[in-house]
Amino acid sequence: MRRERISCARPYQGVIGTPAAKGDDRRSERFRLAKNPFISVVDDDDSVREALGALLRALEFEVGLFASALEFLRSDRVRKTDCLILDVRMPGMSGVELQRRLVETYRDVPVIFITAHGDEERRARALKGGAVDYLLKPFSEESLMNAVRTALSEK
Repeated sequence: MRRERISCARPYQGVIGTPAAKGDDRRSERFRLAKNPFISVVDDDDSVREALGALLRALEFEVGLFASALEFLRSDRVRKTDCLILDVRMPGMSGVELQRRLVETYRDVPVIFITAHGDEERRARALKGGAVDYLLKPFSEESLMNAVRTALSEK
């Protein structure tokens, strides 16, 4: 049983929400797959990227962390990614541009956008481009996990 790993995860308050109560197994049946899904997180903010990585690993996902869209595109993880969590505004290539490039050149991978900027026009473009969700920072673990659950069910 993996509850010990989850209950030992460090708190994520202020970044993505609060941790679950001790002993709370948050993994749904949908996440109990033969192969653990691979989730890539692309965010230029080190603290957000690391916190998301720690949370997703505690929930037994395989995780790749990338500081930029170009770093992700140059990696060998592009084709292995089952769900992509993307910051909207990043230096160089934006998250929306990365989403567009992936659709054009590789494949349609489920994307969850995260952002600290509540830009409605950008949100509309991202969702029109096929994004599963568009979360405003700080967001709760529950919001993120609902978005991940939806993304993985679309695969």
